[in-house]
Amino acid sequence: MKSIIKRPILTEKMTTLESKHQFAFEVDINANKIEIAQAIEKRFSVDVLSVRTIRYKGKSKAQFTRRGRLPGSRSDWKKAIVTLKEGQTIELVET
Repeated sequence: MKSIIKRPILTEKMTTLESKHQFAFEVDINANKIEIAQAIEKRFSVDVLSVRTIRYKGKSKAQFTRRGRLPGSRSDWKKAIVTLKEGQTIELVET
């Protein structure tokens, strides 16, 4: 079974969404909104109201080798912003 949720996205902009009960995750690029919602509900025991997804194209980068400079690129990735039911939260960072 493939892992749908890869990692949480913990940036300053994403932490401001926590007051709106929204959390961001990097997810599998082939996962749809229904699969993402089910994976979040199962893993964190919360109720998901909505899921918004954004696909990002990987940046092109140059790779330096002994032969010189070769073209390369980072992988494409997908971000999901999940809205939870009022009063529910996800502890992403253990203190």
